[in-house]
Amino acid sequence: MSDQHPLSGLYIHIPFCKTKCPYCDFYSKTSTSLIPEWLQAVKKEALLYRDQFSSFDTLYLGGGTPTVLDETELTALIEYLFKTFCFAPDAEITIEANPNDITREKLTVLRTLGVNRVSLGVQSFDEQDVAFLRRRHAVEDSVSALKLISASSFTSTGIDLIYGIPGQTMAAWRATLNQAVSFQPEHISCYQLTMAEGTAFWERQEEGLMRLPEEEESENLFLTTSRFLEENGYLHYEISNFARGEENRSRHNQKYWQHVPYLGLGPSAHSFQDGKRWWNVRSIKKYCASLEEGRAPVEGSEQLSAEQFALESLYLGLRTRDGIDLARVRSSHITDTVLPQLLKDDYVKIIGARVVPTKKGFLVADQLPLMFV
Repeated sequence: MSDQHPLSGLYIHIPFCKTKCPYCDFYSKTSTSLIPEWLQAVKKEALLYRDQFSSFDTLYLGGGTPTVLDETELTALIEYLFKTFCFAPDAEITIEANPNDITREKLTVLRTLGVNRVSLGVQSFDEQDVAFLRRRHAVEDSVSALKLISASSFTSTGIDLIYGIPGQTMAAWRATLNQAVSFQPEHISCYQLTMAEGTAFWERQEEGLMRLPEEEESENLFLTTSRFLEENGYLHYEISNFARGEENRSRHNQKYWQHVPYLGLGPSAHSFQDGKRWWNVRSIKKYCASLEEGRAPVEGSEQLSAEQFALESLYLGLRTRDGIDLARVRSSHITDTVLPQLLKDDYVKIIGARVVPTKKGFLVADQLPLMFV
């Protein structure tokens, strides 16, 4: 199987946080009491897929908050994965981190284990914004963590930021961006705050207690972000992602956008291979119980039809600066009518043999693929 899928990605969902952010809809629990049981279950799940996914060139530890695990737990997890699966010599190994989990000792252990990429959940360098988001760190924690990471010789440092926060001014957001680039991270992700159903922020919005920026203000924030980071040497390679050069793109995340096979281990983790997508149960206890009984903890699956695969490829491709292959736009109606209009309206441009979204195209990324159907 390794010859068929030599560039697969491995994702581990670590569903533990010390506190739950009011905007987050990723599956996690604030109690850490189940970490030992979860760790044993992940090892069992890995064995189930050893022959189906035997070779990887990326490993991504996400969550939740992976750095909630202590050095012993992180060592046990990563060493087991390397013992069970085959990884390319130049594998990209990423861990998401919370600023006030970062210590010199933990970073040393991570480097020893082969982790070469740290993605730090800063979210903002403005104290008011950090407080609004109810993060468990302060701005000074982010600054201290970035200095420690910089001194630890990781191949790549990433900073995650959030904009469109109620009450956030353009000046405050630009100041956050300015401070972020002052650390010269290889990667910056900028996510617009959304209200996911079921979160605490969703409930507050439903009660009329908070409001996101209007569409025009949101567009202005997005375009300002893109211009600012490009002016500071960053490549806007996906709607929310910026890299300091092609070589610093997230190799792992690109697998999702390009339909490259990936395996997800842990509660709520998703996997994809040969046009089939499946996902695990969204419960630590059910996840562990399934594996204790020797069963894969899969909650559901779908086999993409050729039409679904094509539409997904359009949707994912038009969210990136790589766009889609012009040869895939086969309909004469599209090539003769739709595409010229999209070019005229500056939603896309043609570069070589590819249809590539413009900044304006990024702004309507959800509707753009439907115009090609």
